[in-house]
Amino acid sequence: MSKIRLKDFRVVEGRKVALKKWPTDIPKMYSSKDAYKEKLGEHVKELSELQQIHYADDRYAVLLIFQAMDAAGKDGVIRHVMSGINPQGCQVFSFKHPSRKELDHDFLWRTNCALPERGRIGIFNRSYYEEVLIVRVHPEILMSQKIPKDLLNGNDVWKNRFRSINNMEHHLYHNGTRIVKFFLHLSKEEQRKRFLRRIDEHEKNWKFSIADIEERKYWDDYMRAYEECLEATSTERAPWYVVPADDKKNARLIVSSIILETFKSLNMSYPETSDERHEELLKIREMLVAEEE
Repeated sequence: MSKIRLKDFRVVEGRKVALKKWPTDIPKMYSSKDAYKEKLGEHVKELSELQQIHYADDRYAVLLIFQAMDAAGKDGVIRHVMSGINPQGCQVFSFKHPSRKELDHDFLWRTNCALPERGRIGIFNRSYYEEVLIVRVHPEILMSQKIPKDLLNGNDVWKNRFRSINNMEHHLYHNGTRIVKFFLHLSKEEQRKRFLRRIDEHEKNWKFSIADIEERKYWDDYMRAYEECLEATSTERAPWYVVPADDKKNARLIVSSIILETFKSLNMSYPETSDERHEELLKIREMLVAEEE
């Protein structure tokens, strides 16, 4: 059983990224299926307790961003790791193709409308990063975004978008939002196996479409787009973590550990009770005790 060292998965700001050098599979971080369930259960319980303090403290917001190739397990990570979270303090958004209304705004508008409030956790299952990933791999999408032609100057488009993202995340940090970004790093071979299971297992058929196979043809293009994205936008204030995703259980333990570390780094506490408020509560208590008599 391997010990989790979270810094091994963090993309250092300014460091070049070659995804071929980042593992998609690592030694198991659990000794058995039962040990995995016990460890994840501990993480879920601790995260639930921290969320209560976070909600009551009401000063920070936490935004968790998940990006990955198809079948990497984003939905499963979110479902298992966040299973103990109070829905009142958490919101999940999955961003698909932009609507006509969304296309009439800048590329960050629709996700900015979904940012978490103070005291809450926001989860983006895909995000504004699609605008420098799928849009880069399929430039025809960019051409449909009503951007003036004089602003579509080759690589300047992506550099400007990276700058916009970094500036926005910097702004959010200084207003109390903590952003943690996960790239679930799946191997092409493991994706092939998972696609086959989605075809062979009837209850998983709904997860598969011909579009998944079409996107698989662009694998190398996506890897290059991810590399540049991770290099340009992993910062001290909003880091990227490259999480080996061939083993789903490992991935969930790594993600849950990183989220826990994020919450523990916040200066959170339950609101203090003033003397005046304490006296008021004592009077109310006396009234309630008197009812019993």
